[in-house]
Amino acid sequence: MTVPTLTVVSGPPGTGKTTLAHKIAQVVGCPAIIRDEIKQGMVLAAPGHDPSGDDPLNLPTLDAFFGVLTVLVKAGVTSVAEAAFQDRLWRPTLQPLVALADIRVIRCTVDASVALDRIAGRADLDIRRAAHGDADLLKAIAAGRHTIDSWVPIAMDLPTLIVDTSDGYHPAIPDIVKFIGQPAGATAHPTT
Repeated sequence: MTVPTLTVVSGPPGTGKTTLAHKIAQVVGCPAIIRDEIKQGMVLAAPGHDPSGDDPLNLPTLDAFFGVLTVLVKAGVTSVAEAAFQDRLWRPTLQPLVALADIRVIRCTVDASVALDRIAGRADLDIRRAAHGDADLLKAIAAGRHTIDSWVPIAMDLPTLIVDTSDGYHPAIPDIVKFIGQPAGATAHPTT
């Protein structure tokens, strides 16, 4: 039996990771495990949740996210994982999975101004984004306490593809799927 592929979609906030992860999973025909969606589910069971400051759901979300990935990889399930985690959070949990999966990293990138516009837009339009403290992130950026460019990419010796999501995907979805070594599903309709 061959090992499953674990495609890790990473990058700073606002770089289009979630949308790309869902597109890849749809084309390949596998599950997409999205860190923010796991947290949103936790928030639904935590009335009065406050994401500001030291958010009490961050660690349980981290544990659940990596727990799901570990279960899927051990079961031989090819999947796509997406989170804005930096190297210090990705590397320790990905390292044990290297022997169990063919891990491919996709690093999403856009100009910082585009990322900032996307963060502001989604904070205004999607009530579920309140679970992630986008308003606090925008305040930290405006006050100079945080920058999109301060995000630290995964520092592991893994095949990595940088994808510019500014206007569509460059490289395009078929090239991304080729990079991860998976055939496109029979019913998928890749678009750029």
